[in-house]
Amino acid sequence: ISLPFGTLRLKGSGSAGTHNGLGHIQQLIGQQYARLRVGIGNDFPRGAQVDYVLGDFSEEESVALEPVFNTAVEIIKSFVLSGVDITMNQYNKKSKS
Repeated sequence: ISLPFGTLRLKGSGSAGTHNGLGHIQQLIGQQYARLRVGIGNDFPRGAQVDYVLGDFSEEESVALEPVFNTAVEIIKSFVLSGVDITMNQYNKKSKS
């Protein structure tokens, strides 16, 4: 929710933040693993974060996510073939808006 809807960010390592699932993984293997974050935005009423995060995407959002997921596949391929640093430099560019 900290990334705008449809934004992709590759990270080489980091904390779990408030993500309980990642917290458990980090207890087992540490923080030194790459993760691809997909932004879902934060357009939800106050106190409705859980329902928003765990809810379904709207039809419009689902359509908008198709090219995002295609780019995610490109990022994963680049990560496997070129490594995290090159891939982050190529794909984690800030938008000029």
